[in-house]
Amino acid sequence: MRPLVVSAKKAPIAVLISGRGSNFEALHRATRDGRLPAEIVLVLSNVPSASGIGRARSLGLATAVVPSRGAGSRTAHEARVRQEIERAGAEWICLAGYMRLLGADFVAAFENRILNIHPSLLPSFPGLDVQQAALDYGVRVSGCTVHLVDAGLDTGPIVDQRVVRVRSSDTAGSLAARILREEHRLYAEALRRLLVEEWRIEGRRVLFGPPSATSAASKRE
Repeated sequence: MRPLVVSAKKAPIAVLISGRGSNFEALHRATRDGRLPAEIVLVLSNVPSASGIGRARSLGLATAVVPSRGAGSRTAHEARVRQEIERAGAEWICLAGYMRLLGADFVAAFENRILNIHPSLLPSFPGLDVQQAALDYGVRVSGCTVHLVDAGLDTGPIVDQRVVRVRSSDTAGSLAARILREEHRLYAEALRRLLVEEWRIEGRRVLFGPPSATSAASKRE
């Protein structure tokens, strides 16, 4: 069980991006507006040309670029990423369109402190091109998922989800745009709950609040 946060201190977070990082901007707005008790202490990209890095600099945020192309092994690249995160003093990591699968050692170093947002209702449609996959499958609802990151591909414990209804006229682009609007709302809210509420992991779910008497008794048996 994670304890209830009672300190007024803002949680320092690092946001990892590979492109424009619109979810990073949504998190920044939430910190600025007081909806999220956190501070972005680093925006890091593995792609030097990522437009989100320029946006972060224009907002006065600390940035770092650790190119993955030509970096050698994944272990060596992630060692440099970890060094930048620790230098910035970040306690939480938020992935916002970071197009790299993190290794087990990196995930273990920040156990249950790495969040990702994925544009589908996991476990359905992990990976890439998920809106087209959803349309091709014929689903009537899609959405987005915030989950803690483990060493698998979009397999970590689910924190929260938001449903978006699929329209008969949808293209992959139109569905993605509506899901993205929900992503911007959900990411900050999910992180806020992790920072200020009690929570625990049971199976593949993050559960909030103290365990019930029935649950506690079953664990003792």
